Amino acid sequence: MIGILGGTFDPVHFGHLRPALDVRQALALDEIRLLPCHVPPHRPQPLASTQQRTLMLQAAIAGVDGFVIDEREFERDGLSYTFDTLQSLRKDLPGKTLCLLVGMDAFRGLPTWHRWHELLNHCHIVVMTRPQAKFPEKGELAEYIHMHRARDAAMLRTQSTGLLWFQEVTQLEISATRLRALLAAGEQADFLLPADVLDLIHIQGLYGT
Repeated sequence: MIGILGGTFDPVHFGHLRPALDVRQALALDEIRLLPCHVPPHRPQPLASTQQRTLMLQAAIAGVDGFVIDEREFERDGLSYTFDTLQSLRKDLPGKTLCLLVGMDAFRGLPTWHRWHELLNHCHIVVMTRPQAKFPEKGELAEYIHMHRARDAAMLRTQSTGLLWFQEVTQLEISATRLRALLAAGEQADFLLPADVLDLIHIQGLYGT
């Protein structure tokens, strides 16, 4: 099984990386693919360029087994819809089970995603949660959970698509927005992101450094 984690990664930080590692270990995933978003549908365009974000990701995962970068969204024009990316991955990785990793906040916004009802035709969705997380109790998301939630993690291996799994992970209250603000103010961002990424930010003069 392959974990898919998308994002602008502007910049990548431990709030992205540690939960992804938790999921990889808990579900025994073969790898985690980090997919930097080219043109995000729901947020402003990243400040760092595509090349700079790739360099930061490379610095973040250097020497880390099982983490790879997938730049396919940079190669596609228009908005970077997850549905289109999953279709592309399914074509390129026949026979592989894909697990789309999303945080709880992103999951709550799932009904705003392009063709969201069709995502599970191409993958499982793994929602990364904190302990004692509260799930939607009514509305279309509650019904979605009722219809697709797996009873246990082993079910993700018995079928290739169509299931929803909630996985508790280490929750680090780090945001790229806060990081950019700290860096722009000339404050220290140490221990919020990999040291090699922070060094690269300073070398590149990103975010007002």
